[in-house]
Amino acid sequence: MPDSPENAPIEKLKMHSPDLTAQNIEKIAALFPGCVTESTSSDGALRRAIDFDLLRQELSDSIVEGPQERYHLEWPGKRQALITANAPIAKTLRPAREESVDFDTTRNLCIEGDNLEALKLLQETYLGKVKMIYIDPPYNTGNDFVYEDDFAESAAEFLTKSNQVDEAGNKLVANTQANGRFHSDWLSMMYSRLRVSKSLLIEGGVAFISCDDIEVHNLRKIADEVFGSTSFIAQFVWKARQFTDTRSKTNVSTDHEYVLAYSKAGDTSLRGIKRDESKFKNPDNDPRGPWMSRSILGLATEAQRPNLHYDLIEPETGRIFPASPASGWRYSKDKMKQLIEDGCIIFPAKDDGRPREKKFRSDMTSELISFRSVIDDVFTADGTRDVRDLFGVDVFPFPKPVALIEKLIEQVADENDDLVLDFFAGSGTTSHALMRLNALDGINRKFISIQLPEKIGAESAAGKLGFDKLSDVTKERISRAGAKILEGECHPDWNRDVGFRVLKVDSSNMAEVYYIPDATAQTDLLTRIDNIKAGRSPEDLLFQVLLDWGVDLTLPISRETVAGKTVFSVAGTALVACFDNGVDEVLVKELAARKPLRVVFKDTGFKDDSTKINVKQIFKSLSPDTDVKAI
Repeated sequence: MPDSPENAPIEKLKMHSPDLTAQNIEKIAALFPGCVTESTSSDGALRRAIDFDLLRQELSDSIVEGPQERYHLEWPGKRQALITANAPIAKTLRPAREESVDFDTTRNLCIEGDNLEALKLLQETYLGKVKMIYIDPPYNTGNDFVYEDDFAESAAEFLTKSNQVDEAGNKLVANTQANGRFHSDWLSMMYSRLRVSKSLLIEGGVAFISCDDIEVHNLRKIADEVFGSTSFIAQFVWKARQFTDTRSKTNVSTDHEYVLAYSKAGDTSLRGIKRDESKFKNPDNDPRGPWMSRSILGLATEAQRPNLHYDLIEPETGRIFPASPASGWRYSKDKMKQLIEDGCIIFPAKDDGRPREKKFRSDMTSELISFRSVIDDVFTADGTRDVRDLFGVDVFPFPKPVALIEKLIEQVADENDDLVLDFFAGSGTTSHALMRLNALDGINRKFISIQLPEKIGAESAAGKLGFDKLSDVTKERISRAGAKILEGECHPDWNRDVGFRVLKVDSSNMAEVYYIPDATAQTDLLTRIDNIKAGRSPEDLLFQVLLDWGVDLTLPISRETVAGKTVFSVAGTALVACFDNGVDEVLVKELAARKPLRVVFKDTGFKDDSTKINVKQIFKSLSPDTDVKAI
């Protein structure tokens, strides 16, 4: 007899990141069901697959016979980078209370680990919830490093291997110009990470990516492919260098870098900047109010726009102001006549001057003007000063200025709870900028910063201060910046959140038997009754459950003793968890009476089989809307 719904086994959480390939197949199947087929995987098992020949035909209005020439960027390793982006991983995020600031109350996250792994782990919880991404990745100068995605493998292999790293534990490799894959390795690194991070953006969210001349042309191509060319917003030119570089081998001082901006949706625009109201005056007491003067020169030659080339005559004096042959006037002759009659044209006192137009503030409905594509009022030296003011020495090379990132955040994240993600956090500039901006304008934005625990040389400035890895600098910089911000004047509407929960990418809390039960010998079963790895705390298990269930990782967590067992409550009744052994019906009924949205137990934690069988029935009776699962 099959189990009744009441007696069916408690559903287990899957405890690994989403399989994006499988999800993509589901989406294609919904649109083109005839393109879905079956294929044999490397282990001989049947799996669902896509017939790409049929799919190409579905997307073409003519007969498709073979590969077609098309405009796109290819490099060695691109297909593997796509597989890397889509393959699931059996990893988790483990909390580090002792390294956090205001762990129990903050809404910010600082994640230590490989950023591609971290992005995959955030998929369930933050899918479509990030308002803005800013990253400052390695520029591929030949002196820096790229990520070696050694965990990348096919979906079929991940179940047995994804908890492993290489013997040296390396995640970064030198990417010198002598490497035959100099550009390819960098492109593969960026391609996989951009693909995964895009899914975290909300519709209309914006990604900003810093770059320089070495890879900006390639970055444009892969960003066009990931986000879509119609989602391109701008390629900002940032005048990063304030003074001439006299060391240049080419005798050219390269003073600029770039910031590319792409949106999740093609029709997104930036917010704009506040108009400089000080430019509006009213020296002649014009009843229409304050005004500023602006040029009325045009932009076309006489051959291009002959109707804009004419003599402008001042009515009172008869002075003649001929049009410039190169530009003409901004308005037609009739329009100009009307503006003169309305008192909107200002004639110069001297004959060699140029007439100008009065532009009244009252005619401008918006307080904002366009954000210029050239940023020339903040420099790399300002970023160095930002860090030096906190540490006393230069603990990080060429950090981005806080003021630069503030400008970008203002353009996108302008509402409470807007989430800003930086997965190449470096020294923590993005988090610093967000907190300082919050203190200034009273908007309660949140951040997620991700940084690899990259080793720091003992002889470096940071090493001499006692820092062992770069992620430690990130955390310390955010902590010091937050404390300094609180010392200054803060907006009354700001929640004063300068804390962050530290979470670390680690192997799964589940023993290998959880993922590969078919490989477990009968003689191993008695030693593997509990699927939880030794040494993992109940709070470790709780955060893996939050990840798997897609629950916000910054929600408040409380711990209490109920019926002699430790019980976690997340945001009150959003999720209740007990991972103790010996769970009986008394505890189950007590938790069911609270009517939580979700409840989770350890699969081997029940007092006896009777309790385990009755759990679902008890919740169905006392709290039918509760989702009950086990790990």
